[in-house]
Amino acid sequence: MNIDVRKVAHEDKSVLYNLMQLYLYDMSQFTNADISRHGLFEYKYLDNYWTELGRHPFFIEVDGYLAGFVLVNRFSLIVEKANSIAEFFVMKKYRRQGIGEHTAVYLFNFLPGTWEVRELSSNVVAHSFWRKVIRQYTNDDYQDWILNDERWNGTIQTFQSRSGKI
Repeated sequence: MNIDVRKVAHEDKSVLYNLMQLYLYDMSQFTNADISRHGLFEYKYLDNYWTELGRHPFFIEVDGYLAGFVLVNRFSLIVEKANSIAEFFVMKKYRRQGIGEHTAVYLFNFLPGTWEVRELSSNVVAHSFWRKVIRQYTNDDYQDWILNDERWNGTIQTFQSRSGKI
């Protein structure tokens, strides 16, 4: 299995938007989000990934097929200006095969520095996944926070990634 993580080019924004619909549908069980009158989920920050510094959109491909995406930004809640996983989506067909872990480790190394990863309190599967990945990646050298305010309701992990781009 060949896993490729690559930046999303501006001309592929519509492809990312389409994948975003699948992701937001999956997440609606945790967010209670509704679709618009046009039958779509809204994501108001998508355009910003090509217009603002510190935002990075990535596709995940497996054997040449789209398998998901990741949005990384610098909007952290605990550690100032940390890299932050804004959205992380692996399609169900590709889950539980190490693809998400491979992607996370790739991004931690690609964007070295301080990281912040958040999971909604109701998303127990995400919490378990991220704790396992971060624990292994950092050799258990990370901080675990719980935040419950107007900014966030859930768990946050903070850590330093390994230095140097891959």
